[in-house]
Amino acid sequence: MFYRENGQFKTTYSKDNQIFGIAQDRYGIALLLLAAFIAVPMLASDYMFKAILVPFLILSLAAIGVNILVGYCGQISLGSGAFMAVGAYAAYNFFVRVDGIPLIAALLLGGVCAAVVGVFFGIPSLRVRGLYLAVATLAAQFVCDWAFLRIKWFTNNSTSGSVSVADMNVMGWSINSPVDKYLFCLGMVCVFALLAKNLVRSAIGREWMAIRDMDVAAAVIGIRPMYAKLSAFAVSSFIVGVAGAMWGFVYLGAWEPAAFDINRSFQLLFMVIIGGMGSIMGSFFGAAFIVILPIFLNQFLPVLGSLVGVTISTAGIAHTEIMVFGALIVWFLIVEPHGLAKLWSLGKQKLRIWPFPH
Repeated sequence: MFYRENGQFKTTYSKDNQIFGIAQDRYGIALLLLAAFIAVPMLASDYMFKAILVPFLILSLAAIGVNILVGYCGQISLGSGAFMAVGAYAAYNFFVRVDGIPLIAALLLGGVCAAVVGVFFGIPSLRVRGLYLAVATLAAQFVCDWAFLRIKWFTNNSTSGSVSVADMNVMGWSINSPVDKYLFCLGMVCVFALLAKNLVRSAIGREWMAIRDMDVAAAVIGIRPMYAKLSAFAVSSFIVGVAGAMWGFVYLGAWEPAAFDINRSFQLLFMVIIGGMGSIMGSFFGAAFIVILPIFLNQFLPVLGSLVGVTISTAGIAHTEIMVFGALIVWFLIVEPHGLAKLWSLGKQKLRIWPFPH
C-alpha cells in the first residue's frame, strides 16, 4: 500500500522522463544519500571503511564502466583490468611529473588515457564479436601487464616495480584518513553514476542498446556501428580508468602491475553478471556481493566447521569462495540472466500492486 503512485500525475515531459518515476523512489534515494554522507561517517569503524566501504565504492564505479560496454552495448570485454591499470599508472605519472597538478585532474587524465587505449583495442569490435572480441580485448590485458612490468618509465624508474602516492588533497582537503577517503570516493561515485545514468538514457545510450540487440538492424535504421561501438569503448574505458586510478591512489596507496591482473578483469565481469547487465543499479549490487561474500565466508565457514567438528583451512575457504562464485554465475545465467537488479525490479513491481494479484 505504501509503494503506490496514486495521485502522482505526470503533466510534463520532464516529469514523465525523470530518473526516479515515483515520489517514494526519490525520497528513498535522498534518505540513502543522507545516510551515506552523514550517518555512515559517524557510525562506521576504520575496518568498515578500509575493508568494505571504500573498495565497494571504487569497484562499483569500475562495474558501471564495464556495464556500459558489456550490458548496454553488448561488447564482451576481458581487458577491464588492463584499462584500470592504464588509468592508475597514467594518473600516477601525471601526479609525479606535473608539479602542482590537482588530484582530481590527475585522476581524470588517467581516465582519458585509458579511453584512448580502450578505443585502440576496441577497433577489432568493428569486424568481430562474441568470443573473438573477448580474445581481442584479452590481448590488452597481456600487453599492459608486460608494458607496466618491463618499461621502467611508467613506474618512474622504480627498482622494485611498485609505485606509491602520498599527500593527496583536494582544494586543501587532505585525503588521508579512512573517513576522508570514503567521502571522496562516495562523491566521485555519485557524480559518475548520475552521469552514466543520464548517458544511457540519451540518444547515444539508445544507439548502444540497438547495437546490443541487433547490430544489422541498427545499421539499417541509420545508426553508425563504428561510432556506437567505439564510443562505448571510450566511455567505458574512461570510467574504468578513473576507477583504476582511485583504486591505486585511494585504496592501495602503493601498488604494482599484479594489482590489475586478469583476475581483476574476471572479477569486474562477474560483478556485471551477478548484479545485472544493462543496469546501473545492478553494478552496485554486483560490487556489494563480490566485496561482502569473501568476508562472510571467512567469518562463517570456520564457525560452521567448528560446529560439525571439522577444521577448515584458509586454503579451503579460498577454494570455497571460488566454487561459490562459479555456482552463482551459472545459477544467474540459467535462472535470472538479468541478475540481482531484475529481482529488485520485480520486487518493486509486486509492491506497486500489493495486495492485489493483478
